[in-house]
Amino acid sequence: MARVGLVLSAGGVVGHAFHAGVVSALEQTTGWDPRTADVIVGTSAGSIVAAMLRAGFSAADVANRARGRPLSPAGALLEQKASLGATRRPPRQPADRGPAMASPARVARALRQPWQVGPGSLVAAMLPQGRISTEPVSAPLRGLYGSGWPREPTWITAVELDRGRRVVFGRPGAPSASVADAVAASCAIPGYFEPVTIDGVRYVDGGAHTPSNADVLAEERLDLVIVSSPMSSGFATLRVGLDLPVRQAAGLALAREVAALRRRGIRVMTFQPTVDDQRVMAGNPLDGAKRAPVCEQVQRSTRERLGKTSERHLVEMLA
Repeated sequence: MARVGLVLSAGGVVGHAFHAGVVSALEQTTGWDPRTADVIVGTSAGSIVAAMLRAGFSAADVANRARGRPLSPAGALLEQKASLGATRRPPRQPADRGPAMASPARVARALRQPWQVGPGSLVAAMLPQGRISTEPVSAPLRGLYGSGWPREPTWITAVELDRGRRVVFGRPGAPSASVADAVAASCAIPGYFEPVTIDGVRYVDGGAHTPSNADVLAEERLDLVIVSSPMSSGFATLRVGLDLPVRQAAGLALAREVAALRRRGIRVMTFQPTVDDQRVMAGNPLDGAKRAPVCEQVQRSTRERLGKTSERHLVEMLA
């Protein structure tokens, strides 16, 4: 059987719905269960979906939650277990605003060593520290996982705020963290959420490195990597809008990461928003009202994509 990696990228609430549409359509069309991926990489919104899949939520139930529909009996039990996490720790209070920049030390280091600067991590350091607690992100995952980690390889990306270094929680050699804390760190949007401190180190959104971080799989012995990338767009599907610069930058970053995988002989299938997808996704990426329409639209476009004979050889690898 083919060894398959699944990459779930950043994208906010709308990105979460995009992932739900992709993974559910993959399961419906090919019969492949995303929960069985040999390794899952999650960044920001993608880290939440990764944690849900590894906890046992089916792709169908991930989509049902996004659409506000009833879950399967197994999914409902998991949902009940997740709800227990909210009672274990009181919500943290918003942090004081503090200095104008979240990490003056990081900015000073960038001035001394500009050749080592990643633009996303530098912007994260220059923004004011966020004030919104990540407790709503971490609480359900404490209910599902406690202080544990999935047995199957599950990698969650975040960025050290004060050093600008990408960290991949769950990968051998990475700092120790619970799933709840790692996912909260991966989701800590700079300037919005307060950084998440793990063993004295402050972390922010893994998307501050790149939205997908697919290149972390380049050293893995995989046959196929599936990338769900809600923030990017292929050249042929670019749509004029306020998000065009972001989509272009995310698309270029993803192209570099895909090239790194292919140089290793790994086949890659990327799912990026179509023009129709982008019309439904347009606007505030944190708008919860978009969950259902985005999920349903992406399910349709993904099924259409999987029906094309040009990629039949990749689809067959999932059988």
